[in-house]
Amino acid sequence: MTASSPFLTRLADNTGPILADGAMGTVLHDRGVEFTNCFDELNLTNPELVADIHAEYIQAGAQLIMSNTFGANRFRLAEHGLEEQVTEINQVGVQLARAAADNAPEEVLVAGDVGPLGVRLAPFGRVQLEEARAAFKEQIAGLVAGKPDLILIETMTDLYEVREAVLAAKEISDLPVLASMTFTRDDRTLLGDSPAQVAQRIHAAGADVIGINCSGGPSQLLRILSRMRTAVPGALYSVMPNAGWPEQVSGRIMYPAGPDYFGDYALSFRHAGAAIIGGCCGTTPQHIAAMHAALANTAPEDYTNGRQIRVLERSVESEDPERGSHLAEKLASGRFVFSVEIHPPRGLSTKKLLLGTQLLAEAGADVINIADSPMARMRMSPWAVCELVNRTQELETTLHFPTRGRNLLRIQGDLLAAHALGVRNVFVVMGDPTAIGDYPEAMDNYDLAPTGLIKLIKQGFNVGLDHSGSQIGQPTAFYVGAALNLEPKDPARELRVLKRKLANGTDFFLTQPIYSPEQAKAFLDQHAPDLGQPILAGILPLNNARHAAFLHNEVPGIHIPEGIRARLEAAGEDAPQEGVRIAIELIDQVREWAAGVYLMPAFARYDLAAQVIEHYNTD
Repeated sequence: MTASSPFLTRLADNTGPILADGAMGTVLHDRGVEFTNCFDELNLTNPELVADIHAEYIQAGAQLIMSNTFGANRFRLAEHGLEEQVTEINQVGVQLARAAADNAPEEVLVAGDVGPLGVRLAPFGRVQLEEARAAFKEQIAGLVAGKPDLILIETMTDLYEVREAVLAAKEISDLPVLASMTFTRDDRTLLGDSPAQVAQRIHAAGADVIGINCSGGPSQLLRILSRMRTAVPGALYSVMPNAGWPEQVSGRIMYPAGPDYFGDYALSFRHAGAAIIGGCCGTTPQHIAAMHAALANTAPEDYTNGRQIRVLERSVESEDPERGSHLAEKLASGRFVFSVEIHPPRGLSTKKLLLGTQLLAEAGADVINIADSPMARMRMSPWAVCELVNRTQELETTLHFPTRGRNLLRIQGDLLAAHALGVRNVFVVMGDPTAIGDYPEAMDNYDLAPTGLIKLIKQGFNVGLDHSGSQIGQPTAFYVGAALNLEPKDPARELRVLKRKLANGTDFFLTQPIYSPEQAKAFLDQHAPDLGQPILAGILPLNNARHAAFLHNEVPGIHIPEGIRARLEAAGEDAPQEGVRIAIELIDQVREWAAGVYLMPAFARYDLAAQVIEHYNTD
């Protein structure tokens, strides 16, 4: 790196974080450019549009803008027949950003932007490392010709690839290098690397700044930043989150996190030690303006971030209870049921999981719901977890059974295996798409939708027949649950699916987390007054104001009223207990129409779920 670098000089001033810009692609798409088009080619075909967006980010307060060259490498440009224009597109891209920066009233830095090659590298793909480095060198040479202040390597998922990009940048010039990786929902890269591993490898490769970008929303990246700084405490860090997890609405990709939410997190990122703060997918000049205002109007001593989560551990005594399924009997008797969700471990250790289930059993939980590969991440088979819980605790289980990724052979074999292991309750769902998990190229097909699987179980297996009508020896005795959305964006569609689920034999329903019981009841009263099957209402105890803000802003389908969020904010250090009190109040309201509740303890806070259950069992 060069000692005369304005970028490194600005970082060395230590006068606060450098505020970067937000998404280029999001804004281009909002202005009518289709995702199928080559955004990088716009540097040549519509430079005015690109320059206008740079100017808007500068006006919003950005002190660092990125060239519109994210996909301007040989491999990606070849998809549009532009592979011979790598140098020109990159050079002009930097020049457009430089012109906008030069017209700014204050100093604005320019980053030459480099994204992934869009191909798999060895050992996971066919492109060799030397080929990858050559492609990066070709692109970076074009960027350097435009005279940027630094090279930004971003949205990388493969540590092999990011290393080749950093080495290419160092071979081409002495410009500073910022290298940034993206993470999936469980805080690992697509190839399974942890934040600590990423920070250590990027630092070892020679990058001047270690970055996190894209991924989920601000809450996730704040957590990852903390883990990276623990692993490499002396490094400089950059944080540029997406505006929450995207969802598709009426054919458009929407991001839930708004500008005010980003303004709050700008302070947290600064407090956590970020040297550069910006935005990625879904962010706009409005998000950057909010971050700029928050940083400019808040004294450093008033910056804040979230609290740590503590996992409680208790000892386990091995038991060998009689296996069986009693959920149907409990619901039929009118008993108000408490079901609690747990996630299988990512590795071999089941100690914490069993400690949690013992605590829940002592509190009086009726059934434990075992999720199957939540967020499409590799975890222990839920069949094994069901068997462990059945064998070591006096608790029955509900097996989450996604149809995605299973053909008819596997579905039916898995059902037989579950029944043989003592599982009697199954919760049928579609499952998360593999594209969001750690094996995005894994098979994602399925032979049956959830409604079809419900029919197979209730009208096939439970009468002793498989899908082809052949005998399976004796009938199964599955009690089948399905999902029910009581606050749907498309009520007509929800009702159509609901009717199919009922017609095919659904025995009970589980809902998403409910924070507005009156709205849920209004939906039932209007659309399903004679539902006929029990509902377990989803209740997710909130841990603090930050947790509530994350769910409200970043998780599609969850709306938390302002009054609840304000209560958690006012509770301060007592927020977890306030979350328990709120959960109890919600349960008191849903008891009018729900047959039980489906508790979803966040951060494996089984102790909070246990407190909720104990409140009713000690009344």
